[in-house]
Amino acid sequence: MKRSLILAVAIASLAAPFAASAHKTWLRPSQTVLAGTDPWITVDAAVSNDLFYFNHVPLRLDNLAITAPDGSRVEPQNLTTGKYRSVFDVQLAQPGTYRIAVVNSGLFGSWEENGKPRRWRGTPATFATEVPKDAKNLQISQSVGRVETFVTNGSPNDTALKTSGEGIELVPLTHPNDLVAGEPAKFRVLVDGKPAQGVEFEIVRGETRYRNAQDEIQAVSDARGEFSVTWPEPGMYWLEATREDAKTSLPQARQRRLSYVATLEVLPQ
Repeated sequence: MKRSLILAVAIASLAAPFAASAHKTWLRPSQTVLAGTDPWITVDAAVSNDLFYFNHVPLRLDNLAITAPDGSRVEPQNLTTGKYRSVFDVQLAQPGTYRIAVVNSGLFGSWEENGKPRRWRGTPATFATEVPKDAKNLQISQSVGRVETFVTNGSPNDTALKTSGEGIELVPLTHPNDLVAGEPAKFRVLVDGKPAQGVEFEIVRGETRYRNAQDEIQAVSDARGEFSVTWPEPGMYWLEATREDAKTSLPQARQRRLSYVATLEVLPQ
């Protein structure tokens, strides 16, 4: 029962940006800028009501990918999932910038069978064998979601920032670990690898538990897919963007839902 509930919440969290929900999905590193011969960080991962507090459900880490400064993969250490959060450690053995991301891509279906609702989650490869060909009132949607953060050991580089060409992605024109309060930072938004105009971002500083207003910053990408943010004060910031289109990888899926979330640390001047 518990496992089924967690799976249901995990599926819902992929579509949550498209519903009226206060839940926010995030990865939060203990530090984002370090210097040392063999430093470590701890990362918290959760879906919560307040930034960045553990008060709803843990973020599932099945599709966690950590990219090292040379482009290789790094394995998380001491990974565990509790009632309200997942947590893991990362050894920053190389100097440079790391990308830590959870990327979920899949199909979601619903239909009626013997008068009862059925639900399915899978890929285009498993659709043909797992969904009945004569499914009644079949509805299929596709979701591509990315949740990520960045950490730098010593001098930054951009190898790990290479994009995949799938869904919404952020290209930092200002390095994501060189953000300073009171100074503008510039980004380019890609959708399926191409600059995208009109993508709306909601940007919220953490510690929302201790203030009455969210104090959201709104940003929209221009004709070149770019937008800029001037950070009002230091802290951990949460960025989210969503979009819907019909560019699915399965003919039966009529809608594709895209989401992007990043956690960025802004340092004082």
